[in-house]
Amino acid sequence: MSAAPPAAAAVDADGGGDLAPTLQNVIDQRALKWIFVGGKGGVGKTTTSCSLAVRLAAARDSVLIISTDPAHNLSDAFRQKFTRHPTLVEGFANLYAMEVDPTPDVSELEAAEGLGGEAGSFIADISSSIPGIDEAMSFAEVMKRVQSMEHSCIVFDTAPTGHTLRLLQFPTTLEKGLAKLAQLRDSFGGMLSGVSRMVSGPDAPDVLGAALERLDELRRVVEEVNAQFRNPEMTTFVAVCIPEFLSLYETERLVQELARFEIDCRNVVINQVSAP
Repeated sequence: MSAAPPAAAAVDADGGGDLAPTLQNVIDQRALKWIFVGGKGGVGKTTTSCSLAVRLAAARDSVLIISTDPAHNLSDAFRQKFTRHPTLVEGFANLYAMEVDPTPDVSELEAAEGLGGEAGSFIADISSSIPGIDEAMSFAEVMKRVQSMEHSCIVFDTAPTGHTLRLLQFPTTLEKGLAKLAQLRDSFGGMLSGVSRMVSGPDAPDVLGAALERLDELRRVVEEVNAQFRNPEMTTFVAVCIPEFLSLYETERLVQELARFEIDCRNVVINQVSAP
């Protein structure tokens, strides 16, 4: 993988500014922690995100690139097999890559949270009872793991636009879902724990309490990440397109949706053009 960026026109979405084929403003913004790269399928998102991650690795202490696209291409781009666990990219001392399975696996979530038996079953019931919360919980677990790794910068090679927008909604979806569960816990938690002990015995562990405590920990992580996503000093989205009508139209819609989510998008990369 070459450290040179792909031939593209990087456009300042705020209007004006330099139209040179570079994302140097992203590399220079040292406070940035979360960088999303997305757009319509087949426009060069993976090439752009990998090139950006390589350039960032030369300027940051530790960089992690994560593929959230169901059709992962990171392994192809770097000619190295990656999994859902961060792996050091060959030839680099501080660039790591991982490919996240977008399909929720509740059993993996239970294991990651240290839950099993009745508590794990409770988590599974929750994940199937609130629309969208299963994927949101899977995303939250990834965020929790990433946060604990303390990489200075994380680059997301995202799926095509529709999947990406749903991904960006996950923090809000999970916040709302877990807030409802917290209300139920405050209203009925004591009674439900008492009933559970009556059924299982006085010395039985408080399964409901343990499960809700774990979920509350996830909620705190998601609240923090959600706040960071809305902070333009810490998060930005690089939209990628090609000079064709459908791609440009979808990019316009993407930028509008990002504004609705309050996520910064100041750069648009237009691939398949020649730099002057």
